Amino acid sequence: MIYKIFRSPEWEELQRNGHSAGAPIDVADGFVHFSTAGQLAGTLGKHFAGVSGLWLAALDEAGLSESLKWEVSRGGALFPHLYRRLALADILWCREIPMTEAGHLLPDDLA
Repeated sequence: MIYKIFRSPEWEELQRNGHSAGAPIDVADGFVHFSTAGQLAGTLGKHFAGVSGLWLAALDEAGLSESLKWEVSRGGALFPHLYRRLALADILWCREIPMTEAGHLLPDDLA
């Protein structure tokens, strides 16, 4: 399982259009950024600190076939990158990420 963090307008656009090139950073980099469950807290801290109105989408990496590449990124870790538009049909589920006084609250059941 891999995960994509969306800001509310990005998630709404994907729902409305059925597909998306991703967030502005995804468009600039030429691929859609994802994280594993173990990378999510770091991604939230680095790119979304203090940001509310976030959504977490889960995707089955097997369904993305050869369009998904694992590439070295932050701290030398391998991160999943999608080299095609993201389709709403790719997403298994999407949940709001609550913001608490301590920060973002991720679901306990991430695989």
